[in-house]
Amino acid sequence: MIDEFRKFIMRGNVLDLAVGVIIGAAFGTIVSTLVDNIIMPPIGLLLSGVDFSSIKIVLQQAVGDKPEVALGIGLFLNALIKFIIVAFVLFLIIRSVNAMSKKKEAEPAAVVPTKEEMLLTEIRDLLAKGR
Repeated sequence: MIDEFRKFIMRGNVLDLAVGVIIGAAFGTIVSTLVDNIIMPPIGLLLSGVDFSSIKIVLQQAVGDKPEVALGIGLFLNALIKFIIVAFVLFLIIRSVNAMSKKKEAEPAAVVPTKEEMLLTEIRDLLAKGR
């Protein structure tokens, strides 16, 4: 059972998926930092110092030990911007991969004659010499 598990783990697809998940998580952290600390502060400054993460619509004020009920519009906007950045980067990656694959398809493949075609060519050449 351990050998089967080792073979399963060592398959290319599983390792590729693991690497993709780890890189994706790291990329998510980079995008979060980019949006929260670089993109949103200037936007907030342009909008008179608004901190997007604190924008919310309060449905019910906190009363006693009951917490506030609010819609976190600013947090949603931050998440939306992060999603758009990730989607755009993925679009660029997929676009470049597709462009590379189109270039490979555009190159004509070398035509290799089959055995039958080679034999027929030899027969044709021999018949032509015999004339």
